[in-house]
Amino acid sequence: MPPVPSVTPDWAYERQHWRRGYFRVAGVDEAGRGAWAGPVTVAAVILPGLATEYPFRDSKQLTAAQREEYAAEVRRVALAYAVEHAWPDEIDRLNILGATHAAALRALERLTPPPQALVTDYLKLRTALPLSAPPKADALSYSVAAASLLAKTERDAVMRELDAQYPGYGFAAHKGYGAPAHRAALEELGVSAVHRRSFAPIRRLLEDGEGGLFPAWA
Repeated sequence: MPPVPSVTPDWAYERQHWRRGYFRVAGVDEAGRGAWAGPVTVAAVILPGLATEYPFRDSKQLTAAQREEYAAEVRRVALAYAVEHAWPDEIDRLNILGATHAAALRALERLTPPPQALVTDYLKLRTALPLSAPPKADALSYSVAAASLLAKTERDAVMRELDAQYPGYGFAAHKGYGAPAHRAALEELGVSAVHRRSFAPIRRLLEDGEGGLFPAWA
């Protein structure tokens, strides 16, 4: 297995809450916000407040095999965790940020025991809970890194299922993002039921007619 990346999270943001007496700190992160198809997936994780070192890292820094291994470890050690999806109809109705927030709040509501404070990857949720929302928190906080692992692996599994349901789009490979193969499939097959119609590339394709050419992108 490749070595663990050198960027190492720590407990700095969690400790800010621990000092105030909030020991159940949930990390929150998402996967799939920029994709053209499929859900945006949000995970919330409360790790034991023992300041233990974990191999958890921002999921983007890891191989697929590492992500699966560490996600299983998250489920094993977490005090509580939950994963929620916001599907394209919700994304189109609320916009991507609103749908991400809604899915995050649903995930937090499912945590048992409930969180006392939150650390998110720059996701400024409307909540009464004490909140730290630094940028790049998935690389800096163990709790957010753990959430990133669950969000990414759960969403990847969903996209593999959608690949079987909607053959030809290549969802298992590009996970719904705007890869050249995805654009080519849209030109040939048109827009599927799991594409986000409010996203500009999909909206423009629909405006041109599903039989029209996919618009060129720089």
